[in-house]
Amino acid sequence: MGQLYDKLKSESEKFGYYLNSDVEFVESLIEGIDTNKKRYGYGACPCRLASGKKEKDLDLICPCDYRDQDLTDFGACFCALYVTKDVLDGKKPLTSIPDRRLKELKSKKNKKIESLELKYPIYRCKVCGYLCAREDPPEVCPICHAIKDRFERIL
Repeated sequence: MGQLYDKLKSESEKFGYYLNSDVEFVESLIEGIDTNKKRYGYGACPCRLASGKKEKDLDLICPCDYRDQDLTDFGACFCALYVTKDVLDGKKPLTSIPDRRLKELKSKKNKKIESLELKYPIYRCKVCGYLCAREDPPEVCPICHAIKDRFERIL
């Protein structure tokens, strides 16, 4: 196992949390968090679009504010870095997890999200939750290999 994985696994288990057992996947998420630390100065979750302004993204700093509720409701957090014991033990399958943050923002009709001036629209894979910002969704999801029709435009 990788050193990054082992360190985070040890730290997480001290507080009663479990990491996804896919070491390569977890280490790619850790690299994404580190990239965001270098890019923004804070470790925003690599599975969501950060604004680059820490005060706007406090809820996205890993572990994000949505982790515990996602674990309770779905057995994993949005990016599947953290999972429940049942998922880890194979008693419960991993499923697609809706973006709780986006749902909250939409339900509040948050003017911040409406006023975002994005260069590209944002698409979400309805199968695995993968996000991408581009003119059109990819032909095939790079994570779960779902076809283009399984993407929805979210912003």
